[in-house]
Order: sequence, then C-alpha cells, then structure tokens
Amino acid sequence: MEAQRIAIDAVVALTDCDRDAVTAFIRRLYLAGVKDPKRLTFKGLQAMARP
Repeated sequence: MEAQRIAIDAVVALTDCDRDAVTAFIRRLYLAGVKDPKRLTFKGLQAMARP
C-alpha cells in the first residue's frame, strides 16, 4: 500500500491530473504485480502524459 501511495502522490504532483484517475490506474498496475514505487510512478507518468 505504501508503494501505491508514493506513486499516486508523485504522479498527481507532477501532472496535476485527477487523483481518482491516477489512483485507479496505479491500483490496476499494483494488482497486476508491479510493486516497486519507482516503476509505478514511471508507468503512471507515461499513462497520464498521453492525450
């Protein structure tokens, strides 16, 4: 859970995206097996940067 919180906070701070959308995306990645906060943050940033 700590990894999710770190990643969500970082992506929201860097992109100013909707927190609920970021949370849903990060949660899906976490449940898929990605547990590293750095990887979660990077994947989240990639996804939120797409138009």
